[in-house]
Amino acid sequence: MTATTTEIAFQSSQINGMNVHILPTEKFKTTTIVTMIEQALSEEHVTKTALLAMVMKRASARFPETKLLRAHLDFLYGAIFDVDVMKKGERQILQIYMEVPNEKYLSNEASLLEQAIEFVGDMLVRPYVQDNAFSEKYLAQEKETLRKRIESLIDDKMKYANQRVTEEMCKGEPFSLLVQGRVADLPKITGQELYQYFKEVTTTNPINMFVVGDVDQQEVSEAIRKHIPLERSQAGELQIASTVKDVSAEREVIDRLDVNQAKLNIGCRTQITYKDDDYPTLLLFNGILGGFPHSKLFVNVREKESLAYYAVSRLESHKGILMIMSGIDVSKYQRAVEIIKQQLDLMQQGTISDEEMSQTRATLSNQFRELLDSARGMIDFTYNGVISGRPRKIEELLAGINQATIEDIKKVASKVTIDTVYLLRDKKGEA
Repeated sequence: MTATTTEIAFQSSQINGMNVHILPTEKFKTTTIVTMIEQALSEEHVTKTALLAMVMKRASARFPETKLLRAHLDFLYGAIFDVDVMKKGERQILQIYMEVPNEKYLSNEASLLEQAIEFVGDMLVRPYVQDNAFSEKYLAQEKETLRKRIESLIDDKMKYANQRVTEEMCKGEPFSLLVQGRVADLPKITGQELYQYFKEVTTTNPINMFVVGDVDQQEVSEAIRKHIPLERSQAGELQIASTVKDVSAEREVIDRLDVNQAKLNIGCRTQITYKDDDYPTLLLFNGILGGFPHSKLFVNVREKESLAYYAVSRLESHKGILMIMSGIDVSKYQRAVEIIKQQLDLMQQGTISDEEMSQTRATLSNQFRELLDSARGMIDFTYNGVISGRPRKIEELLAGINQATIEDIKKVASKVTIDTVYLLRDKKGEA
């Protein structure tokens, strides 16, 4: 039976100690398999997890050379495969992504889906190891690649500014860590240590596997049972400390680099996360403030005052942070901060037009409904519910957004506090 088109309805079960979520749907000509392994963000684990993702995708016991692994993906009709890390609140997620064509659209008799699941099993159960350690050749290469990736952050000034404001704002909190880890940790990670860490996370850390496509739930379950025989008797939930921080005073941080355009980022604490009842109203708040081209920041900071090349806001829903980001002429710094703060004040006062409300509701509604046309979007939406401990339905979120009043927005706005004002500017001029 296929899923309805108005809601995301995964069929969930436990297989080999993993939480497996299957969504049979005829919408897509491909089958998407995403496996999420959770780890608590920490100085101890952050670099190992990022490095592990890179080493895992280089080889497996069945395909000990990267060229053989890539050739097999080509054999699977150009299957898409990747292993990466991402950050959700105080969690670091190691993610294995696999997408293969549905065999019903091919002349191939063999089950492409089962072969894809076997390939994922290679990554989780049958890695390429030598003498109880990951290959030193691949380890050395991926250490160098990861080092360059971390160090190249400074070349993308928008991402660099966002990481710097996060570091300053969240000093002493795991969330301050860059998800790719730290260069200083790399030399001391050995192939043996990384393999022991691999065994630890695959046997004890929470794993959620998602399968979306025109599939039979029983066939998928049997293939997972057969090809991914993880021994996870000790698997448990992660203990993630909630770091709610009250802002005692607004901070200003200024960095100087060779930049043509200054970056002004303002980090705010909202005290609201994905699991909270106020979350739908927070989405509406963010949409009106800076989420869209019709938002206050775009219209007033960029269009009317010509103070910024871009001016947007976005939420980190599992951490309860709202980040305002803009690119400005450094000479307009003080005025830009002033106008941005004015927009926050207007939100607290409830100075919001009917048009702003209706446009934002409509845009959010479109965004959420578009998730139904994306396998990846449906997986991410469902996973947010899993890790927050509050599974949500799209209709429930949209109802909350549509029912929120200006008084509700004022209540949310009263909780939003500026923590850190960060400016990345050139090396010229006065401080």
